[in-house]
Amino acid sequence: MRLLRIHEVTNLTGLSRSSIYKQIKLENFPGGVKITNRSTAWSSDEIDEWISQRINSRSLIEFPGSEQGHMGKEEARNGE
Repeated sequence: MRLLRIHEVTNLTGLSRSSIYKQIKLENFPGGVKITNRSTAWSSDEIDEWISQRINSRSLIEFPGSEQGHMGKEEARNGE
């Protein structure tokens, strides 16, 4: 496990700094660990788990006309 600073977390998740803090407030994102009075870091394990949960949850989204619960890239492009 590593401690990740905010710039690493934004790079890994694709979220902006403000989005990360908003999601923490909404309890949808792991909170940071205070490492000094002015520094916060995040557990790499917790961030990896959060990313995995987002990836796994996409297969639960149902699209109209999709019997498998998700569309392939070609179907999405064609609006099928």
